[in-house]
Amino acid sequence: MLSVEPLFVIILVGLLGLFFFGFLLVRRTVSGLREGYEDGQQ
Repeated sequence: MLSVEPLFVIILVGLLGLFFFGFLLVRRTVSGLREGYEDGQQ
């Protein structure tokens, strides 16, 4: 069996969480900007 460092796992999970949070934030911002742009066109 491979011995996995608990600290490494914690860092990896933290980075994945930050990446996922950033992705959701960017997606929400882009969709909001697109919505505002489309509303401005009308």
